[in-house]
Amino acid sequence: MSVESIQAGKQLPNIAPEIINHERRPSKPKQTELWVLLAVVAVAFCAFLIAPMALVVIKSFQTGDGAATLSNYGAIIAQPEFLTSVLNSLKVAGASALVSVLLAFLLAYTVNCTNVPSGLKKAVCLLTQVPMLLPTITYGFAIIYSFGNQGLITRLFGTQLFDIYGFTGLMIGYVIYTLPTCFLLINNSFQFVDKKFIIVSHIMGDKPWTTFLNTILRPLVGTLAVAFIQAFFLAFTDYGIPTSVGGTYDVLAMTLYNQMLGSIPNFNRGAVIAVFMLIPSILSIILMTVLERYSIRYSKVSQVELPKGSVRDWLCGIGSVLTLVCVLSLFAVILVIPFVNEWPFDTSFTLSHITALFTESELSSVYTNSLYVAVMTAIIGCLFAYAAGLVTSRSKLPNWAKRAVDSMSSVINTVPGMVLGIAFLFAFSGSSLQNTFWILIIANIVHYFATPYQMIKDSLTKMNGS
Repeated sequence: MSVESIQAGKQLPNIAPEIINHERRPSKPKQTELWVLLAVVAVAFCAFLIAPMALVVIKSFQTGDGAATLSNYGAIIAQPEFLTSVLNSLKVAGASALVSVLLAFLLAYTVNCTNVPSGLKKAVCLLTQVPMLLPTITYGFAIIYSFGNQGLITRLFGTQLFDIYGFTGLMIGYVIYTLPTCFLLINNSFQFVDKKFIIVSHIMGDKPWTTFLNTILRPLVGTLAVAFIQAFFLAFTDYGIPTSVGGTYDVLAMTLYNQMLGSIPNFNRGAVIAVFMLIPSILSIILMTVLERYSIRYSKVSQVELPKGSVRDWLCGIGSVLTLVCVLSLFAVILVIPFVNEWPFDTSFTLSHITALFTESELSSVYTNSLYVAVMTAIIGCLFAYAAGLVTSRSKLPNWAKRAVDSMSSVINTVPGMVLGIAFLFAFSGSSLQNTFWILIIANIVHYFATPYQMIKDSLTKMNGS
């Protein structure tokens, strides 16, 4: 109806109120950019995770000539050492994950909830991440060079402190390997715990243990569980440390290694073991879904002065220092060995190993290539993890879309790097990606996706939604 007719006093036609209300109700945001991000993430997962891993599953049901069979599963299950390796893997991975989470919580609590000197807090944050700078196979050699019969620490004490081969050596290596990841996750979540509730609890006269449970532990339950799951699967799927100090203590990752890359490689049976290693991911997906309900979001995180507690500060400070000393002392030998002729037989000083890195073209080329792959992985991987985090934590997209991304993260967390490499071998042999840097970069992005994604997701989830 025209404006003139209204001004002339003509009556408006009868219009149902619900139609008027419908017209006034604001439409839902289309979130086009987030749908685009979801599409990019979904395509990447399908191309570089689902499809290659599907080929691994298919290979597990095939013979060498491609015929369908269940004999591979029967042959693996019939091996008595297979069940032993599964149980050993579960025990050592579970024990090391529990120790890593407890130590990481101590370090993060010291940084965020005590009044120890700021210099110590900065040192904890930096030094805890040192083990991340080295590949896991280096951890095994560091344990041997430190605690072996001719190890540096063994020489200092005059006797070997413990047997490094088997459960003990594996647990030490796994704890050092997973501690930085657990610390990053827990410390990241501590940034979003509103500490004013600690003050309120003190004013209300709560006992220290009650205050700790309600204001610290309760908001971090979900993160602690995620850290445990991450640490468990990092240990469960690693084969670098068992290669060095596993000894006769068989673990599933070494069984897979022997099948895939042993003297007589059998990719089909190796694929069977890979499938068995993926089964725990289903349990982790269910557990992560349940723990989502325990996530706490504060409308505002207050910066308050923490209550004084000299006993708390001293205990946490000493505990953190001892933890860092134990971890870093293991790597002290790494700083010594490059400057001696031949450890432990000829310990005379030399710079020949250092100069070889810069004078031998092959070594310098490998070093340059590694830097290129690492830098590109870091840049593209962070952007990819951030895009996935926005989809799950900062969107109104359907729950099935968010659950799918979370599920992919859980699956990636359980896929051994060697299995992913074999999957890429099946999927991209003969393609344009073969023998290029990009296949290495993509494999690294997929392999290391879970931890940065979880940190970004936790941060976005706990931040004020506005």
